[in-house]
Amino acid sequence: MRRRLSRDGRRPAEPERPAVAVCRGEVAGGSCPGRMVRRGGSDAARPASVWASAGCFLLRLYWIRQGNEPPWSLQSGWVEWRGGLQPGVGDVTEEHARPGSARFHDMDALRTAALLLGILLHGALPLVVIDFWPAQETYAHATDPEANPYGYLIDAIHGFRMPVFFALSGFFTAVLWQSRGLRRLVQHRIRRIGLPLLACMFTVIPVVAWLFAGDEWEIVHWPQAWLVVGFAHLWFLWYLLLVVGLFAVAVRLGLSFGSRLWWLLIPATIIPQYMMGQGAFGADTPFGVVPTPHLLAYYMVFFTFGAFFYRRGMAARRWWALLMLPAVALVLPAGMAVQYDGVVSGLEGALEFGAVLQVAYAWMMCFGLMGLFCAVASGERHWVRYLSDSSYWIYICHLPLMIALQIAFLDWAVSVHLKFALVCTATVAVLLVAYRYGVRYTPVGTALNGPRSRR
Repeated sequence: MRRRLSRDGRRPAEPERPAVAVCRGEVAGGSCPGRMVRRGGSDAARPASVWASAGCFLLRLYWIRQGNEPPWSLQSGWVEWRGGLQPGVGDVTEEHARPGSARFHDMDALRTAALLLGILLHGALPLVVIDFWPAQETYAHATDPEANPYGYLIDAIHGFRMPVFFALSGFFTAVLWQSRGLRRLVQHRIRRIGLPLLACMFTVIPVVAWLFAGDEWEIVHWPQAWLVVGFAHLWFLWYLLLVVGLFAVAVRLGLSFGSRLWWLLIPATIIPQYMMGQGAFGADTPFGVVPTPHLLAYYMVFFTFGAFFYRRGMAARRWWALLMLPAVALVLPAGMAVQYDGVVSGLEGALEFGAVLQVAYAWMMCFGLMGLFCAVASGERHWVRYLSDSSYWIYICHLPLMIALQIAFLDWAVSVHLKFALVCTATVAVLLVAYRYGVRYTPVGTALNGPRSRR
């Protein structure tokens, strides 16, 4: 049958169909990634839509008779699929969501907070006794370590910050894998993580090495500085690349990360934690280029759980935020006491008990912060989104600027607490201005976050 043509010989425009919307669905009182597909469309498509609705109703009835909760819900005019996007469906990315796609605002905000907490952590290091840090305040040596609030702050942040970051990285990696496929996921990670790390090996890291070496530094050390000091504060990018590579291999081998057995990752974290050897609360800090096996396994656990969390279509609950109270008030002080007193004094069973407490603290803070940000950051806020875009740049460049300010302020006769606040604030402010006027709309900004357009 020949199609009817208009007077000018062209085919008439087909009736416009409503676009498929991808948004966040509510599941059991919480929010989680879901795909909502509207029923209807053009008149020609409605019979198919009616049959699809009838089929969904019959399948739902069968599912309920089997004693299971159906993985979708029927609402007026909408079919909501509970759980993550299926592989190859949609275009939900971890950074700049395209029109009609979802952006996980709470997870994005939490990942930004995990990065920026590193500035507080590094800003507090001159106020505790750390021999290798280039700037040391007299306050650190004059204050009893047990009465030093900055030691407590450092352990509190260090105990959960990177576990939270790797768990969120696993979550967003699963999002990219299901929306774009494995090949494009690997390409994306190489562009966003590998290339910036490669550039920093010959720019930011040599400056950090120079600040640590002082008068012993020579310009000839610049190209191989990363071989001497490792990746400095950017070590997590190297570990993240390795973990993504292991994840890609696991996917190739057929793992889908959807089985309930992955819940065993939580108690399994005790094994790599038990093997930590630096004596600090939380995970060890790598200083070399060669990855530490037990440390790689430790962060692989949190990364894998993040992917599992998305694949199971789970949703953060607001009440999870209550877990932070016992974590900070009970588990953290108990873990610090066991780690710094029991282990050092050789108390029997202290190493094992300390590992359990440190793992419990990390996981309780992971779930607690997810619940907190689900409650306060589920909606879109322009300033939070802007800060999320800039956080990568700020963290990459903050350490050289921060150490330079700490050294410059050493002889300033003011309160160390004021110095701490000024150094952290000035570092973020300077880098935010640099991001706005020199990075965001440049090739550097595109390499870090993808292209951004001026409004």
